[in-house]
Amino acid sequence: MKLTLEQLNNASDLDALSALKGIYEHSDWIAQISIKKRPFKSLASIKFEMMSAVSQATKDQKLSLLKSHPELAGKAMVDNTLTRESKSEQTQSGLTHCSAQEFQQIQSLNSAYNEKFGWPFILAVRGPRGTGLNRTQIIETFERRLTNSLDLEFEECLRQVHRIAEIRLNDKFGISPTLGHELWDWHEALAVYSDPGFKEHNQLTVTYLTKAHINCAKDIKQLMLGCGFDSVHIDAVGNVVGKYLGREQGAQSKFLMTGSHYDTVRNAGKYDGRLGIFAPIMCVRELSKSGTRLKHGIEVVAFAEEEGQRFSATFLGSGSLVGTFDPKWLSQKDSDSISMIDAMRSAGLDISEISNLRRDPSKYIGFVEVHIEQGPVLNEIGLPLGVVTSINGSIRYLVEIRGVSAHAGTTPMNKRQDALCAASELTLYMEQRAKEDSQSVATVGQMHVPNGSVNVIPGSCKFSMDIRAPIDTQRDRLAEDIIKKLESTCKERGLSYTLQETLRISAAPSAPELQAFWEEAVTSVGLPLHKMPSGAGHDAMKIHEIMPQAMLFVRGEHSGISHNPLESTTSDDMQLCVEALMQLLMNACNS
Repeated sequence: MKLTLEQLNNASDLDALSALKGIYEHSDWIAQISIKKRPFKSLASIKFEMMSAVSQATKDQKLSLLKSHPELAGKAMVDNTLTRESKSEQTQSGLTHCSAQEFQQIQSLNSAYNEKFGWPFILAVRGPRGTGLNRTQIIETFERRLTNSLDLEFEECLRQVHRIAEIRLNDKFGISPTLGHELWDWHEALAVYSDPGFKEHNQLTVTYLTKAHINCAKDIKQLMLGCGFDSVHIDAVGNVVGKYLGREQGAQSKFLMTGSHYDTVRNAGKYDGRLGIFAPIMCVRELSKSGTRLKHGIEVVAFAEEEGQRFSATFLGSGSLVGTFDPKWLSQKDSDSISMIDAMRSAGLDISEISNLRRDPSKYIGFVEVHIEQGPVLNEIGLPLGVVTSINGSIRYLVEIRGVSAHAGTTPMNKRQDALCAASELTLYMEQRAKEDSQSVATVGQMHVPNGSVNVIPGSCKFSMDIRAPIDTQRDRLAEDIIKKLESTCKERGLSYTLQETLRISAAPSAPELQAFWEEAVTSVGLPLHKMPSGAGHDAMKIHEIMPQAMLFVRGEHSGISHNPLESTTSDDMQLCVEALMQLLMNACNS
């Protein structure tokens, strides 16, 4: 008999506690705290309240929770003393059928892990899709996490504990995130395409107009056609554009635009950009299946290029829609000396049509984008969804500090003109100064000593500076202070410098009305509201130049890591994303 939300909300404290028994391994105190927050609005709100109970516990209570879990393929499994839930999970993953070699390897890993961390290795063996990791995946994860620091692994284990609890709650309520599972499968299917040199190593890389990129566009087009879009085409720069018409036709009809990019960085994750394509396609499919037409239409754009990996042109896909495609880009050549214009012609794109891609903002309600967070915030606070308030504006510089190269052994410390020391001093200042602001960041991502030698004082140091903030004036003040520090440091040390600005992008605040639609959508699925800026740039930032925009973030796994093969999210979080997006579409397109 499956539990229902109504039953749990109306049960006595004793019966409610009994109903939630076993969700957290040997830790019924979590349910005792959580049931006091009844009535629960949704299954998602139960999960959040139970997570919050753990979050507010003491460090000792959290440690006790971790220690209450059995080892994987450990003594409790051999002795048949696992809880019913743990036995089912370890059996489903195949741990009860390890070969002698696998069993010995896991025992060795368990021993090393316990010695380093002091608690059992914890992994939600049913995985992010809920259908189970295999033994190879489990062992690989075990080995990777053994390299974590103590604090990082402590938090990762708690995240795994919550994921285990989430899956157990799904089972108890007889609920499966079926749309989330399909989204998971769509991401996996598109990830079969990867550029040469990466595919052979099982690495995902899809750069502009390669064979893999063209195949992605074809698959996305076919998916849109199969999901009920009224029209689908690939435009002059490779964007895949699908339209689902609204009830209102003629001069009064408008579209809500949504989407993201399908190109990737090198050795990428599977969700950056692509989640923002697949989620609205899923929503259109559900609307089409039910025969539902909203007042206004939906335009989903899978942008061809955002990452700037093959050519030195970023936001090529979304930029074309706002009229900022620069014809000078066409003569750029990639690392194989193939020009952009030749790549476009080879792909069958009609370059003469690029100037006609610019959208008329009067025909649009605005633009909304779903995106994996690419950061740790939602992961740390235990929320699947977050509403973006602004996309940070950024400035980038290339800097060279010049001093004097000299003998490292014979030059006294007070006689040196060390360019690297000055750059290091400035780097530490950037870190300190950015911390003084709310939500500002400053990064030196590249640093190089030309012709450096182990026994030579650096006479030159070249480095990058990346400065971001949610408001342009805040960003500009930070940049001004950093440049003043550069000037004073070089003056004090007897050095010179050159400073080249390479990028300046304005912040993109979310449009209040569209942001409000996102806020209502998040609360409609039973989650508390969390508002946050985006530190990364997105296609929404470009579309912001001609129409209002607002974004939704979806929690990532592994501390929200992105631009990395570990980038991931769960089918449960994607299910909530689709439900929230559907609510936004119903509200925004019917207004």
